Amino acid sequence: MNRAKGNFSGFPTEPQFVAVSTDLIAVLAGCALASLVRFGFVDLSERYLFVTMLMALLVLLVNFASGVYGQWLSTGRLQGVLQLTRNWLFVALIITAIMYFAQIALEYSRLWVGFSLVFSLLIAVLVRLAAGVVISRVRASGRNRRNVFLIGPPGTLLEVARKMRHNPGEGFSIGGVSRVVDPLTENEIVDLVARIADSGAREVWICMPMEMGSTVKGLMYALRNETAEVRFFPRFSDSLLLNHRVSHVLGMYSVDLSVTPFNGPALLLKRLEDLLIGSVIAVLIAPVCVLIVVAIKVTSPGPVLFKQYRMGINGKRFKVYKFRSMKIHQEEGGIITQACKNDSRVTRVGAFLRRTSLDELPQFYNVLQGRMSIVGPRPHALAHNEYYKDLVESYMRRHKVKPGITGWAQVNGLRGETDTLDKMRKRVEHDLWYIDNWSLGLDLRIIFLTIVKGFINKNAY
Repeated sequence: MNRAKGNFSGFPTEPQFVAVSTDLIAVLAGCALASLVRFGFVDLSERYLFVTMLMALLVLLVNFASGVYGQWLSTGRLQGVLQLTRNWLFVALIITAIMYFAQIALEYSRLWVGFSLVFSLLIAVLVRLAAGVVISRVRASGRNRRNVFLIGPPGTLLEVARKMRHNPGEGFSIGGVSRVVDPLTENEIVDLVARIADSGAREVWICMPMEMGSTVKGLMYALRNETAEVRFFPRFSDSLLLNHRVSHVLGMYSVDLSVTPFNGPALLLKRLEDLLIGSVIAVLIAPVCVLIVVAIKVTSPGPVLFKQYRMGINGKRFKVYKFRSMKIHQEEGGIITQACKNDSRVTRVGAFLRRTSLDELPQFYNVLQGRMSIVGPRPHALAHNEYYKDLVESYMRRHKVKPGITGWAQVNGLRGETDTLDKMRKRVEHDLWYIDNWSLGLDLRIIFLTIVKGFINKNAY
């Protein structure tokens, strides 16, 4: 399945092609320059050429999957540099892991690898900044722009016009406007097409809700003989969508309304992130886990680990692992009661573990198993899923991705007891926002915020 976010053809647009070409050339030039600095000549031997090609492939893969090619002209310069830096660091981590596990690290100069990554990043940043400045100035001066005739409800057109003004580098200008509130008659459509022809617009953007489908169909037919390009921007104002975009499936175009973002390169990138970062963290936390095991065994009878079935990706059940923080107890009727403040079931050691989130550490084993991810919506008890799925809109769409140890909701203070329906709604809203806006950079940001402020929380009981 081919994904094309914001691009119906499935092929890169001109600005995207510039960015992709820039990164490819940057890696090749960076590796050559690193060879010149390290060895005094450009080493084109087969083994160094292999690492160069691997580095180029990973850079393109990570940048595509993290979405930096989509709107690089409209992204702030500082934000764009930070995005590229994060992606290059992730590529460095992948290459280091590959060379280590393949036991070939000693066959290559580590200085050459380091210089190659640094030089290629600098070249990519400098060339992209220069290209962005040139393209933006050319378009801001009125050249290389496309006049667009907008059709749709007033509120929608105002939003589109605002985006055009805020993103002059994208190269679009308003060539005409038709504010449509009710479905158009046949005569009104004929008059509108005449206005479009007189405007000289190169593109027509139909920005209408799905319930005005008959008008869209009439416009498409009436515009069949016009040379202007026609784009349809469907409006789903009354629907809560998830990762909506256009896909190419079995030779047909599909408007995806609720799908997982983890397909193709993004799926591979997410798994690599979990394996690499999860393995490093698992090694680092091993001594802490040993101390916790001893503390639990000494202070409270019962098993060290608490195991409970939770719902994972696509509704599949799995056993989640935690350090036991409560006394052994049996609840009546199989009801799962959330821990609350001053809960008598929580042990003294357990209270500390829950307050600092250290009880979650065994879930890194779930991550290495492939059943959880480091970042994602927190998995709830099965009984809570059954209770909230009919009360909170789109609640079950959280399970379009693997559950996580930490998530966007947690770093925004929405962790711990959800004793009101409003708290759960807010948590679900944050979870769905994460799924809809996922990128590698967002994951790294959440991990960083978790380290900085996520371990100790007043809402964790």
